[in-house]
Amino acid sequence: MIDDRWLQWGQRLQAIAQNGLTYAENPFDKERYSQLREIAAEIIAAHSGLTVERAADLFAEERGYATPKVDVRGVVFKDGGILLVRELVDDGRWTLPGGWVDVGESPSEAVVREVREESGYETRPLKLLAVFDKRRHEHPPDLLHIYKLFIHCEVVGGSAARSAETEGAEFFAEDGIPELSMGRTTHGQIARMFEHLRNPGLSADFD
Repeated sequence: MIDDRWLQWGQRLQAIAQNGLTYAENPFDKERYSQLREIAAEIIAAHSGLTVERAADLFAEERGYATPKVDVRGVVFKDGGILLVRELVDDGRWTLPGGWVDVGESPSEAVVREVREESGYETRPLKLLAVFDKRRHEHPPDLLHIYKLFIHCEVVGGSAARSAETEGAEFFAEDGIPELSMGRTTHGQIARMFEHLRNPGLSADFD
């Protein structure tokens, strides 16, 4: 388990290094920022299960000015139940369908794609329900700084289907939520989505 304080310090150092490498022109400054990135990787590795090499590789994948990554989650209701998909690759637990927004996609395009790919359902986005900073919720600590967008969608076609990443898609009543994949979706977030279902006039939540 990553120590959250060290994780945040490592993330901040990595962001400073990445921004410096993006804008610095002096080769000596670039070398200093590269060293700072190496230190950030060492900090993360010392307080997590990652190796220094793996942390450095993850940091090296980031380019340009450092900003949070964007994750979308489709909030789909049917007959009072909420759509969850069962993860196949990682922990085998349940989550709201969703994933990363790809470059060139809008959040609404991304959530429609993710729901279709992970559940088999075709949907239409209706309303943004929440924008959450992952660090401020009951998720396990993450190496990346992530914003999570929860978008209410309605089913317009398709049917439940498995995918390369999921092995099931079902609608669950509020009092029957299965064991969740906590890195993706929390019980508190599910409860808040049901609040939005009961009170459609609520404004979008945000951290």
